[in-house]
Amino acid sequence: MTKMTRSTDPRDYQSVPRAIAAMAKSFSPGDTIPPHAHERDQVLYATEGVMRVATAREAWIVPPDRAIYMPGGLEHGVAMRGSVEMRTLYIQPGAAPGLPSNPAVIDISELLRSLILALLEEPVLYDVDGRGGLLAGLILDELARARQLQLVIPMPRDERLKRLCRALLDDPARDETLDEWADEAGASPRTLSRLFSSEVGLSFTQWRQRVRFHNAMEAIVRGEQVGAVARANGYDSASAFTAAFRKTMGVTPGTLGRG
Repeated sequence: MTKMTRSTDPRDYQSVPRAIAAMAKSFSPGDTIPPHAHERDQVLYATEGVMRVATAREAWIVPPDRAIYMPGGLEHGVAMRGSVEMRTLYIQPGAAPGLPSNPAVIDISELLRSLILALLEEPVLYDVDGRGGLLAGLILDELARARQLQLVIPMPRDERLKRLCRALLDDPARDETLDEWADEAGASPRTLSRLFSSEVGLSFTQWRQRVRFHNAMEAIVRGEQVGAVARANGYDSASAFTAAFRKTMGVTPGTLGRG
């Protein structure tokens, strides 16, 4: 089978005549990928580092040992939170039943991690009847079985609420009340409260807590102690923080540093 040079340009993988095309690329702290879309479904997975991925309506934090499944055609951007070793899969839409139809953060098992890294050792035009084809088939099966995690921040459409939300994403420590946000957002507190409910399905307090938990997640992945992160986010004890974090995010803080 002819061997293709492994490019770091995503455009080179959209028409590869294989169910899965795998790409490896390194990024420096602060690197960003502007909003864009791919023809194929995409699995964004970092073996090292943390990514923040955003569409017009949602944002996710993606720590090590997690990945985000992004359906083809959906515009999204990526920001690197520290150095990132990205391993990306480009998957033909409909390549297998059970794959996510909406963006989702998924758990990457040890098996799935090993399969992804093994596929990168194969030629881009791997033998579909050989090791490469077997690896691709197992990857598709594992992706369909992968546990989906609630690591998402919903984003509004309304421009007034967007101003508030973007400011809090940039600085989660800001502690203004909804009344105090009114002038900056250009809407009354009552209107902002209604918009939070109708556009993101959360109250202002719930939405801000989720943003702060995303910020806390990054700190934990960097190696900061849960107790210190809890205090920095307004909790008196690590146990109270852990309980609230698990209820909101679907995982405990202690599982995040294992990558």
